[in-house]
Parts: sequence; C-alpha cells; structure tokens
Amino acid sequence: MGVRIAIDCMGGDHGLPVTVPAAVKFLAHEPDASLLLVGREDEIRAALAKAGTHDAARIEVRAASEVVAMDDPPAVALRGKRDSSMRVAIEAVKSGDAQACVSAATPVR
Repeated sequence: MGVRIAIDCMGGDHGLPVTVPAAVKFLAHEPDASLLLVGREDEIRAALAKAGTHDAARIEVRAASEVVAMDDPPAVALRGKRDSSMRVAIEAVKSGDAQACVSAATPVR
C-alpha cells in the first residue's frame, strides 16, 4: 500500500462532521492511500458509521483523549496536551506509523 496519512479528526472549526466524511471521500479517490484517524475513538467510529460505505481495511482509528481548543497557544497544544489528537497524529509520523499528518487545529500565532 502507498502513503499512510495521520489525520487529527478533532481539529478545525467543525471537527468530526467535516474531517471524517472528507477522509472517507479521499480514500475513494486514492486507492493506494490508507488513513490513521486520531481523536476520541467512540466519536470517530460513530462518524465513520454515519459517513456510510468505506474501505475499513484502509482505516485505523487511534485514540487520543485530549483536544486542542481554538484558543490554546501552540506551546500548550503541543507540549501541554500530550494526548491531544494533534500531538498523537504528529507522533505517528515521528514513529513511522504514518508518512504525513493533517490537522486543521490551532493556527500558529
């Protein structure tokens, strides 16, 4: 299989209702990709069920208990919230579990 992308599913203004359907749609157009969806596991699984048909063999869900708030400074987001969905997704790249990371979380100020 080709590239594996870690996605911070909890980030952005709308979070799961946007990130999970977009991830499923991406997989439909990229047959060589696989995804590591990071965030609150139960919520991600519910969003996947709501998103409809997808190739479950190409999706792994990785739990992260914390979420970066829009008003969190970058240092807090990365250093203070060690189990945030953003940090866990970034760590997946560092460890080699993924080749890239996507997050729509807190912008750098």
